[in-house]
Amino acid sequence: MASMYSTTYVDDIRQIKEDNPFESMMSRFDRAAQLLNLDPDLYAVLRVPNRELKVYIPTRMDSGRIQVFEGYRVQHNFARGPAKGGIRYAPDVSLDEVRALAAWMTWKCAVVNVPFGGAKGGIICDPQQMSTGELERMTRRYAAELLDFIGPEKDVPAPDMNTNEQTMAWIMDTYSMHARHTVTAVVTGKPIDLGGSSGRREATGRGILFVVNEAIKRFKMTPSETRVVVQGSGNVGGIGAQLMHEAGYKVVAISDIHGGIYNPNGIDIPTALQYLRTTRSFEGYEGVEFVNNQELLELDCDVLVPAATENQITSQNADKLKCKVLAEGANGPTTASADEILHQKGIFVVPDILANAGGVTVSYFEWVQDRMGYFWPEDVVNERLSHKMVASFNDLCRYADAHSVDTRTAAYMLAIDRVAYDTRMRGIYA
Repeated sequence: MASMYSTTYVDDIRQIKEDNPFESMMSRFDRAAQLLNLDPDLYAVLRVPNRELKVYIPTRMDSGRIQVFEGYRVQHNFARGPAKGGIRYAPDVSLDEVRALAAWMTWKCAVVNVPFGGAKGGIICDPQQMSTGELERMTRRYAAELLDFIGPEKDVPAPDMNTNEQTMAWIMDTYSMHARHTVTAVVTGKPIDLGGSSGRREATGRGILFVVNEAIKRFKMTPSETRVVVQGSGNVGGIGAQLMHEAGYKVVAISDIHGGIYNPNGIDIPTALQYLRTTRSFEGYEGVEFVNNQELLELDCDVLVPAATENQITSQNADKLKCKVLAEGANGPTTASADEILHQKGIFVVPDILANAGGVTVSYFEWVQDRMGYFWPEDVVNERLSHKMVASFNDLCRYADAHSVDTRTAAYMLAIDRVAYDTRMRGIYA
Protein backbone atom coordinates (compact mmCIF):
# COMPACT_ATOMS: atom_id res chain seq x y z
CA MET A 1 0.00 0.00 0.00
CA ALA A 2 2.81 2.42 0.87
CA SER A 3 4.01 2.64 -2.70
CA MET A 4 0.70 4.20 -3.74
CA TYR A 5 1.32 7.26 -1.59
CA SER A 6 3.54 10.28 -2.10
CA THR A 7 7.13 9.69 -1.02
CA THR A 8 7.43 13.20 0.44
CA TYR A 9 7.18 12.03 4.04
CA VAL A 10 8.10 8.40 3.78
CA ASP A 11 11.47 8.49 2.04
CA ASP A 12 13.02 11.55 3.64
CA ILE A 13 11.22 14.40 5.31
CA ARG A 14 14.34 16.51 4.84
CA GLN A 15 13.65 16.57 1.11
CA ILE A 16 10.75 18.98 1.60
CA LYS A 17 11.29 22.69 1.50
CA GLU A 18 10.84 23.32 5.20
CA ASP A 19 9.29 26.79 4.94
CA ASN A 20 6.74 25.73 2.30
CA PRO A 21 3.46 25.38 4.25
CA PHE A 22 1.77 23.24 1.61
CA GLU A 23 4.59 20.70 1.47
CA SER A 24 4.72 20.64 5.28
CA MET A 25 0.99 19.99 5.51
CA MET A 26 1.11 17.34 2.78
CA SER A 27 3.94 15.45 4.45
CA ARG A 28 1.76 15.11 7.55
CA PHE A 29 -1.23 14.12 5.43
CA ASP A 30 0.81 11.43 3.69
CA ARG A 31 1.99 9.92 6.96
CA ALA A 32 -1.51 9.88 8.43
CA ALA A 33 -2.91 8.36 5.23
CA GLN A 34 -0.38 5.54 5.37
CA LEU A 35 -1.06 4.80 9.03
CA LEU A 36 -4.78 4.69 8.25
CA ASN A 37 -4.10 2.40 5.29
CA LEU A 38 -6.28 4.82 3.35
CA ASP A 39 -7.81 3.50 0.15
CA PRO A 40 -5.63 4.81 -2.72
CA ASP A 41 -8.66 6.17 -4.58
CA LEU A 42 -9.72 8.19 -1.54
CA TYR A 43 -6.13 9.30 -1.07
CA ALA A 44 -6.05 10.61 -4.64
CA VAL A 45 -9.23 12.63 -4.02
CA LEU A 46 -8.41 14.02 -0.56
CA ARG A 47 -4.85 15.13 -1.22
CA VAL A 48 -5.85 17.76 -3.79
CA PRO A 49 -8.18 20.78 -3.59
CA ASN A 50 -11.57 20.68 -5.24
CA ARG A 51 -11.08 24.08 -6.85
CA GLU A 52 -8.45 26.83 -7.06
CA LEU A 53 -9.41 30.28 -8.27
CA LYS A 54 -7.05 33.05 -9.25
CA VAL A 55 -8.66 36.42 -9.88
CA TYR A 56 -7.33 39.78 -10.97
CA ILE A 57 -8.91 42.70 -9.16
CA PRO A 58 -8.90 46.13 -10.88
CA THR A 59 -9.20 48.76 -8.16
CA ARG A 60 -9.43 52.52 -8.50
CA MET A 61 -6.94 54.04 -6.11
CA ASP A 62 -7.35 57.40 -4.41
CA SER A 63 -4.99 58.88 -7.02
CA GLY A 64 -7.56 58.05 -9.71
CA ARG A 65 -5.33 55.39 -11.30
CA ILE A 66 -6.32 51.73 -11.60
CA GLN A 67 -4.17 49.15 -9.83
CA VAL A 68 -4.70 45.46 -10.52
CA PHE A 69 -4.30 43.14 -7.51
CA GLU A 70 -3.94 39.38 -7.64
CA GLY A 71 -6.25 37.33 -5.43
CA TYR A 72 -6.96 33.66 -4.68
CA ARG A 73 -9.69 31.44 -3.29
CA VAL A 74 -8.92 27.76 -2.77
CA GLN A 75 -11.80 25.42 -1.93
CA HIS A 76 -10.29 22.23 -0.65
CA ASN A 77 -13.19 19.95 0.21
CA PHE A 78 -17.01 19.85 0.30
CA ALA A 79 -17.61 16.30 1.58
CA ARG A 80 -18.93 17.38 5.00
CA GLY A 81 -20.63 20.63 4.01
CA PRO A 82 -19.91 24.11 2.62
CA ALA A 83 -16.29 25.19 2.45
CA LYS A 84 -15.15 27.49 5.26
CA GLY A 85 -12.10 29.67 5.70
CA GLY A 86 -10.69 33.14 6.09
CA ILE A 87 -9.44 35.79 3.68
CA ARG A 88 -6.07 37.42 4.31
CA TYR A 89 -4.49 40.56 2.87
CA ALA A 90 -0.69 40.67 2.85
CA PRO A 91 2.22 41.39 0.49
CA ASP A 92 3.52 37.81 0.81
CA VAL A 93 0.27 35.93 0.14
CA SER A 94 0.98 33.02 -2.21
CA LEU A 95 -1.07 30.26 -3.80
CA ASP A 96 0.97 27.64 -1.91
CA GLU A 97 0.15 29.31 1.40
CA VAL A 98 -3.55 29.65 0.58
CA ARG A 99 -3.66 26.04 -0.66
CA ALA A 100 -2.11 24.79 2.59
CA LEU A 101 -4.42 26.90 4.74
CA ALA A 102 -7.47 25.62 2.85
CA ALA A 103 -6.46 22.02 3.51
CA TRP A 104 -5.76 22.83 7.15
CA MET A 105 -9.31 24.18 7.38
CA THR A 106 -10.70 20.88 6.10
CA TRP A 107 -8.82 18.95 8.79
CA LYS A 108 -9.56 21.57 11.46
CA CYS A 109 -13.31 21.44 10.85
CA ALA A 110 -13.20 17.64 10.90
CA VAL A 111 -11.20 17.48 14.16
CA VAL A 112 -13.81 19.59 16.00
CA ASN A 113 -16.57 17.79 14.06
CA VAL A 114 -18.35 20.77 12.52
CA PRO A 115 -20.10 20.27 9.15
CA PHE A 116 -17.78 22.31 6.95
CA GLY A 117 -15.03 21.61 4.45
CA GLY A 118 -12.00 23.83 4.08
CA ALA A 119 -11.29 26.94 2.05
CA LYS A 120 -9.00 29.96 2.21
CA GLY A 121 -8.56 33.20 0.31
CA GLY A 122 -6.07 35.99 -0.01
CA ILE A 123 -5.07 39.08 -1.93
CA ILE A 124 -1.51 40.18 -2.57
CA CYS A 125 -1.49 43.74 -1.26
CA ASP A 126 -0.08 45.92 1.50
CA PRO A 127 -3.15 46.99 3.48
CA GLN A 128 -1.03 49.26 5.68
CA GLN A 129 -0.36 51.45 2.64
CA MET A 130 -4.00 51.58 1.50
CA SER A 131 -6.81 53.91 2.53
CA THR A 132 -10.15 52.66 3.82
CA GLY A 133 -11.74 53.59 0.49
CA GLU A 134 -9.14 51.66 -1.49
CA LEU A 135 -9.59 48.60 0.73
CA GLU A 136 -13.36 48.75 0.33
CA ARG A 137 -13.22 49.02 -3.47
CA MET A 138 -10.69 46.17 -3.70
CA THR A 139 -12.75 43.99 -1.33
CA ARG A 140 -16.01 44.57 -3.18
CA ARG A 141 -14.47 43.78 -6.56
CA TYR A 142 -12.87 40.63 -5.12
CA ALA A 143 -16.26 39.59 -3.71
CA ALA A 144 -17.91 40.27 -7.07
CA GLU A 145 -15.37 37.99 -8.79
CA LEU A 146 -16.29 35.20 -6.35
CA LEU A 147 -20.08 35.57 -6.52
CA ASP A 148 -20.65 32.27 -8.32
CA PHE A 149 -18.42 30.36 -5.92
CA ILE A 150 -19.38 31.60 -2.43
CA GLY A 151 -22.65 31.48 -0.51
CA PRO A 152 -24.22 29.99 2.65
CA GLU A 153 -24.45 26.55 1.01
CA LYS A 154 -21.22 26.80 -1.01
CA ASP A 155 -18.33 28.60 0.70
CA VAL A 156 -18.49 30.88 3.74
CA PRO A 157 -15.50 33.28 4.09
CA ALA A 158 -14.32 34.82 7.36
CA PRO A 159 -11.68 37.31 8.55
CA ASP A 160 -8.02 36.37 8.69
CA MET A 161 -4.74 38.29 8.69
CA ASN A 162 -5.34 42.03 8.04
CA THR A 163 -9.08 41.59 7.50
CA ASN A 164 -11.83 42.19 10.05
CA GLU A 165 -15.56 42.56 10.64
CA GLN A 166 -15.67 45.63 8.38
CA THR A 167 -14.19 43.57 5.54
CA MET A 168 -16.84 40.92 6.10
CA ALA A 169 -19.60 43.56 6.11
CA TRP A 170 -18.43 44.80 2.69
CA ILE A 171 -18.44 41.24 1.30
CA MET A 172 -21.86 40.51 2.81
CA ASP A 173 -23.28 43.73 1.34
CA THR A 174 -21.78 43.10 -2.11
CA TYR A 175 -23.17 39.56 -2.20
CA SER A 176 -26.55 40.76 -0.91
CA MET A 177 -26.82 43.51 -3.53
CA HIS A 178 -26.43 40.92 -6.28
CA ALA A 179 -28.81 38.48 -4.57
CA ARG A 180 -31.33 41.34 -4.20
CA HIS A 181 -31.91 40.48 -0.53
CA THR A 182 -29.82 40.47 2.64
CA VAL A 183 -27.79 37.27 3.03
CA THR A 184 -26.10 37.42 6.43
CA ALA A 185 -24.90 33.78 6.35
CA VAL A 186 -22.58 34.32 3.37
CA VAL A 187 -19.71 35.29 5.71
CA THR A 188 -18.90 35.00 9.41
CA GLY A 189 -16.96 37.32 11.67
CA LYS A 190 -19.42 40.15 10.96
CA PRO A 191 -20.37 43.00 13.32
CA ILE A 192 -22.93 41.75 15.85
CA ASP A 193 -25.57 44.18 14.57
CA LEU A 194 -25.20 42.70 11.06
CA GLY A 195 -25.68 39.07 12.10
CA GLY A 196 -22.42 38.43 13.91
CA SER A 197 -22.16 36.19 16.95
CA SER A 198 -21.41 37.21 20.51
CA GLY A 199 -18.05 35.80 21.57
CA ARG A 200 -16.71 35.45 18.01
CA ARG A 201 -13.82 37.91 18.39
CA GLU A 202 -12.52 36.12 21.50
CA ALA A 203 -13.26 32.61 20.24
CA THR A 204 -9.82 31.52 19.03
CA GLY A 205 -8.09 32.78 22.17
CA ARG A 206 -10.79 31.25 24.36
CA GLY A 207 -10.43 27.93 22.54
CA ILE A 208 -6.71 27.96 23.36
CA LEU A 209 -7.54 28.49 27.04
CA PHE A 210 -9.91 25.52 27.00
CA VAL A 211 -7.39 23.10 25.47
CA VAL A 212 -4.54 24.34 27.69
CA ASN A 213 -6.79 23.74 30.72
CA GLU A 214 -7.11 20.12 29.58
CA ALA A 215 -3.45 19.69 28.61
CA ILE A 216 -1.99 20.77 31.96
CA LYS A 217 -4.13 18.15 33.71
CA ARG A 218 -1.89 15.55 32.08
CA PHE A 219 1.01 17.02 34.08
CA LYS A 220 -1.10 17.36 37.27
CA MET A 221 -0.62 21.13 37.17
CA THR A 222 -2.98 23.95 38.08
CA PRO A 223 -3.19 27.35 36.33
CA SER A 224 -1.58 29.22 39.24
CA GLU A 225 1.60 27.14 38.98
CA THR A 226 1.74 27.15 35.17
CA ARG A 227 4.12 29.57 33.43
CA VAL A 228 2.95 30.59 29.97
CA VAL A 229 4.83 32.22 27.08
CA VAL A 230 2.75 33.71 24.26
CA GLN A 231 4.22 34.69 20.90
CA GLY A 232 1.84 37.23 19.41
CA SER A 233 -0.45 39.88 20.88
CA GLY A 234 -3.19 40.20 18.29
CA ASN A 235 -6.64 38.72 18.11
CA VAL A 236 -5.32 35.27 18.99
CA GLY A 237 -2.26 35.78 21.18
CA GLY A 238 -3.40 38.93 22.95
CA ILE A 239 -6.87 37.66 23.77
CA GLY A 240 -5.55 34.22 24.66
CA ALA A 241 -2.95 35.74 27.00
CA GLN A 242 -5.56 37.95 28.66
CA LEU A 243 -8.00 35.08 29.16
CA MET A 244 -5.26 32.86 30.60
CA HIS A 245 -4.17 35.71 32.91
CA GLU A 246 -7.78 36.08 34.10
CA ALA A 247 -7.95 32.31 34.65
CA GLY A 248 -4.96 32.49 37.02
CA TYR A 249 -2.12 31.44 34.72
CA LYS A 250 1.26 33.13 35.19
CA VAL A 251 1.95 34.66 31.76
CA VAL A 252 5.69 35.36 31.89
CA ALA A 253 6.24 36.61 28.31
CA ILE A 254 4.35 38.06 25.38
CA SER A 255 5.45 39.63 22.11
CA ASP A 256 4.40 41.61 19.07
CA ILE A 257 6.01 41.70 15.64
CA HIS A 258 8.96 43.75 16.95
CA GLY A 259 9.86 41.60 19.96
CA GLY A 260 8.74 40.56 23.41
CA ILE A 261 8.80 41.31 27.11
CA TYR A 262 9.66 38.79 29.82
CA ASN A 263 9.28 38.69 33.59
CA PRO A 264 9.70 35.30 35.32
CA ASN A 265 7.35 36.48 38.08
CA GLY A 266 4.54 37.13 35.60
CA ILE A 267 3.27 40.11 33.61
CA ASP A 268 0.12 42.12 34.21
CA ILE A 269 -1.31 41.28 30.79
CA PRO A 270 -4.20 43.80 30.68
CA THR A 271 -1.78 46.64 31.53
CA ALA A 272 0.81 45.42 29.01
CA LEU A 273 -1.76 45.14 26.22
CA GLN A 274 -3.15 48.59 26.98
CA TYR A 275 0.41 49.95 26.79
CA LEU A 276 0.86 48.22 23.43
CA ARG A 277 -2.40 49.67 22.08
CA THR A 278 -1.34 53.15 23.18
CA THR A 279 2.29 53.14 22.02
CA ARG A 280 2.08 50.43 19.29
CA SER A 281 5.18 48.84 20.79
CA PHE A 282 6.33 47.24 24.05
CA GLU A 283 9.43 49.43 23.93
CA GLY A 284 9.78 51.39 27.16
CA TYR A 285 7.50 49.11 29.19
CA GLU A 286 8.93 48.95 32.70
CA GLY A 287 9.75 46.02 34.96
CA VAL A 288 10.52 43.53 32.20
CA GLU A 289 13.39 42.12 30.19
CA PHE A 290 13.23 42.61 26.42
CA VAL A 291 13.72 39.60 24.16
CA ASN A 292 13.42 39.06 20.44
CA ASN A 293 10.82 36.67 19.05
CA GLN A 294 13.35 33.87 18.61
CA GLU A 295 14.59 34.17 22.19
CA LEU A 296 11.00 34.24 23.41
CA LEU A 297 10.31 30.78 21.95
CA GLU A 298 13.26 29.37 23.88
CA LEU A 299 12.32 30.72 27.32
CA ASP A 300 11.87 28.30 30.19
CA CYS A 301 8.11 27.79 30.64
CA ASP A 302 5.41 25.18 31.08
CA VAL A 303 3.17 26.20 28.17
CA LEU A 304 4.33 27.83 24.94
CA VAL A 305 1.67 29.39 22.70
CA PRO A 306 3.01 30.40 19.25
CA ALA A 307 0.14 32.62 18.07
CA ALA A 308 1.80 34.74 15.40
CA THR A 309 2.44 33.17 12.00
CA GLU A 310 3.74 30.07 10.21
CA ASN A 311 7.16 28.42 10.44
CA GLN A 312 8.27 29.73 13.83
CA ILE A 313 9.41 26.37 15.24
CA THR A 314 11.72 24.59 12.82
CA SER A 315 14.42 21.93 12.74
CA GLN A 316 16.85 24.71 13.66
CA ASN A 317 15.28 25.67 17.00
CA ALA A 318 12.92 22.85 18.06
CA ASP A 319 15.57 21.25 20.27
CA LYS A 320 15.91 24.54 22.19
CA LEU A 321 12.31 24.65 23.37
CA LYS A 322 11.90 24.24 27.14
CA CYS A 323 8.12 23.92 27.44
CA LYS A 324 6.06 20.93 28.58
CA VAL A 325 3.03 21.84 26.42
CA LEU A 326 3.06 23.43 22.97
CA ALA A 327 -0.38 24.87 22.18
CA GLU A 328 -0.34 26.11 18.59
CA GLY A 329 -2.45 29.26 18.38
CA ALA A 330 -1.29 30.14 14.85
CA ASN A 331 -1.82 28.14 11.68
CA GLY A 332 1.27 26.08 10.90
CA PRO A 333 3.69 27.55 13.48
CA THR A 334 5.67 24.29 13.51
CA THR A 335 7.25 22.80 10.40
CA ALA A 336 6.97 19.10 9.65
CA SER A 337 10.73 18.75 10.03
CA ALA A 338 10.45 19.84 13.67
CA ASP A 339 7.75 17.32 14.63
CA GLU A 340 10.04 14.39 15.39
CA ILE A 341 12.35 16.60 17.47
CA LEU A 342 9.44 17.74 19.63
CA HIS A 343 8.24 14.15 19.98
CA GLN A 344 11.68 12.97 21.09
CA LYS A 345 11.84 15.78 23.66
CA GLY A 346 8.53 14.62 25.14
CA ILE A 347 6.75 17.91 24.50
CA PHE A 348 2.97 17.47 24.49
CA VAL A 349 1.70 19.19 21.34
CA VAL A 350 -1.83 20.50 21.00
CA PRO A 351 -1.71 20.85 17.22
CA ASP A 352 -2.98 23.91 15.39
CA ILE A 353 -5.90 22.11 13.78
CA LEU A 354 -7.33 21.67 17.28
CA ALA A 355 -5.74 24.43 19.39
CA ASN A 356 -6.90 27.32 17.21
CA ALA A 357 -10.20 25.78 16.13
CA GLY A 358 -12.19 27.93 18.55
CA GLY A 359 -12.55 30.55 15.83
CA VAL A 360 -14.04 28.24 13.21
CA THR A 361 -16.25 26.61 15.84
CA VAL A 362 -17.88 29.92 16.77
CA SER A 363 -17.97 30.83 13.07
CA TYR A 364 -20.07 27.70 12.69
CA PHE A 365 -22.26 28.91 15.55
CA GLU A 366 -22.62 32.28 13.79
CA TRP A 367 -23.62 30.58 10.54
CA VAL A 368 -26.21 28.49 12.41
CA GLN A 369 -27.61 31.58 14.16
CA ASP A 370 -27.82 33.52 10.88
CA ARG A 371 -29.71 30.69 9.23
CA MET A 372 -32.12 30.44 12.17
CA GLY A 373 -32.49 34.18 12.58
CA TYR A 374 -32.15 33.63 16.34
CA PHE A 375 -29.07 34.63 18.33
CA TRP A 376 -27.61 33.22 21.52
CA PRO A 377 -26.24 35.20 24.50
CA GLU A 378 -22.46 35.11 24.93
CA ASP A 379 -22.52 32.76 27.91
CA VAL A 380 -24.35 30.18 25.78
CA VAL A 381 -21.81 30.61 22.95
CA ASN A 382 -18.90 30.16 25.37
CA GLU A 383 -20.48 27.15 27.05
CA ARG A 384 -21.04 25.43 23.71
CA LEU A 385 -17.50 26.31 22.61
CA SER A 386 -16.09 24.81 25.81
CA HIS A 387 -18.07 21.60 25.27
CA LYS A 388 -16.89 21.30 21.66
CA MET A 389 -13.20 22.01 22.42
CA VAL A 390 -13.00 19.72 25.47
CA ALA A 391 -14.78 16.88 23.67
CA SER A 392 -12.46 17.27 20.66
CA PHE A 393 -9.36 17.31 22.90
CA ASN A 394 -10.48 14.08 24.55
CA ASP A 395 -11.30 12.50 21.17
CA LEU A 396 -7.79 13.37 19.99
CA CYS A 397 -6.06 11.93 23.05
CA ARG A 398 -8.06 8.71 22.85
CA TYR A 399 -7.21 8.40 19.16
CA ALA A 400 -3.49 8.98 19.86
CA ASP A 401 -3.49 6.34 22.59
CA ALA A 402 -5.44 3.83 20.51
CA HIS A 403 -3.07 4.13 17.56
CA SER A 404 0.14 4.70 19.56
CA VAL A 405 1.01 7.91 17.69
CA ASP A 406 1.83 11.46 18.67
CA THR A 407 -0.97 13.99 18.96
CA ARG A 408 -0.23 15.77 15.69
CA THR A 409 -0.36 12.54 13.71
CA ALA A 410 -3.49 11.54 15.62
CA ALA A 411 -5.18 14.84 14.72
CA TYR A 412 -4.55 14.29 11.03
CA MET A 413 -5.59 10.65 11.23
CA LEU A 414 -8.83 11.52 13.04
CA ALA A 415 -9.65 14.31 10.58
CA ILE A 416 -8.83 12.29 7.47
CA ASP A 417 -10.77 9.33 8.85
CA ARG A 418 -13.89 11.49 9.24
CA VAL A 419 -13.62 13.16 5.83
CA ALA A 420 -12.81 9.85 4.15
CA TYR A 421 -15.85 8.21 5.73
CA ASP A 422 -18.18 10.91 4.41
CA THR A 423 -16.54 10.80 0.99
CA ARG A 424 -16.84 7.02 0.85
CA MET A 425 -20.49 7.07 1.91
CA ARG A 426 -21.38 9.74 -0.66
CA GLY A 427 -19.38 8.01 -3.37
CA ILE A 428 -17.16 9.54 -6.03
CA TYR A 429 -19.17 11.19 -8.81
CA ALA A 430 -16.86 10.35 -11.70
